[in-house]
Amino acid sequence: MRPPRPAARPARPAGLALLLQLLLLLLQPQLPAGAPDIPKTKPKAVIRQREVVDLYNGMCLQGPAGVPGRDGSPGANGIPGTPGIPGRDGSKGEKGECLRETFEESWSPNYKQCSWSSLNYGIDLGKIAECTFTKMRSNSALRVLFSGALRLKCRSACCQRWYFTFNGAECAGPLPIEAIIYLDQGSPELNSTINIHRTSSVEGLCEGIGAGLVDVAIWVGTCSDYPKGDASTGWNSVSRIIIEELPK
Repeated sequence: MRPPRPAARPARPAGLALLLQLLLLLLQPQLPAGAPDIPKTKPKAVIRQREVVDLYNGMCLQGPAGVPGRDGSPGANGIPGTPGIPGRDGSKGEKGECLRETFEESWSPNYKQCSWSSLNYGIDLGKIAECTFTKMRSNSALRVLFSGALRLKCRSACCQRWYFTFNGAECAGPLPIEAIIYLDQGSPELNSTINIHRTSSVEGLCEGIGAGLVDVAIWVGTCSDYPKGDASTGWNSVSRIIIEELPK
C-alpha cells in the first residue's frame, strides 16, 4: 500500500503571492556586466528576502470579537474550617466595691379631706377643727392645708395667729405651720373696727411624725408681744383641711 500523502498546504491568495514576487525582484541587486564574482557569502538581499517571507508567514488575520459569555453558576460552599485554638485566661482583675441595692415598694397615694359647710366659729383662743389621718410610713412627710374665711377686728393694734398641731403639738420638723393677721389702730375716719372676712389659707410640710393615727387640728391664738383681737373663722362659707402623705 502507498503511504498517505501529506496534507496539502493551504494556498496563499493570488494577490499576496504576486506581491511577494515583486518584493523579491526589487530587493535583488543588479550587477553590471563584466563585474567580478561576488564572494560566496550570503548577500544582504537574500537576508532581506527571508525576513519578508518570515514576516508573511507570521502574519495572522484577526477575526471579529466573539459574543461575551454569561456568568457562571455560583459555586458551592466550601468545607468548614477547623475550630481555632482556645484562648488563654486573662489576668485577674482588681477587687470591686460592694454595692447594696435597695428595693422599695411603689408609692401609693394617701390623702384625706375634712370639710365644713359653715363653721362660723368666733373663738379667739383654742381649737377650731380637727381631722384624723392614718399615716402609713414613719419616714414620710405630711402636707397639710387649711382653707377658709378669716377675720380680725379691734380698736387698737392687735394680732391673731392660726396654726396646725399634730397629736396636740406644733410641728417641729422643721418649724411650726402658721399664718397671722395683724391689724393696726388706723385713723378716726378709717378705724380698725371695720369688719372684713377674707378666704385665706394655712399650709406647710411637717416631718418626723411616726406612722399610725395622727390628729391634725387647726387652732387660733395670739401673736407674741401683741394683744388679741376679735377673731372669726369660717364665716358663711366652706372650710376644709386637706392632709397628704408624701415620700421624703
